[in-house]
Amino acid sequence: MNEPAFLPLKKIVANQLDDGDGVLVDLETRQYYQLNETAMLIWRAVENGRNLDQIVEEIVAAYSISNDRALASAEALLTKLQNHKLIRPTL
Repeated sequence: MNEPAFLPLKKIVANQLDDGDGVLVDLETRQYYQLNETAMLIWRAVENGRNLDQIVEEIVAAYSISNDRALASAEALLTKLQNHKLIRPTL
């Protein structure tokens, strides 16, 4: 199934910088989170409704790394984003 695993919360504003890094701002708490280029790629994929498999494919294509490494990176970041209440699971 190709349904997204996570959705960004509406209270979060994302801004991508010229170097590929990015910043997320939680409009309710006024906290901001700095994302590196890979984390920003994952964030944009979540915004675009990609599921975990599609996110892993994007990472592998962008950085020529193994599926296992891409999966571990994606899962780690998605867990952090969920713990900080920036995304929510779709289920």
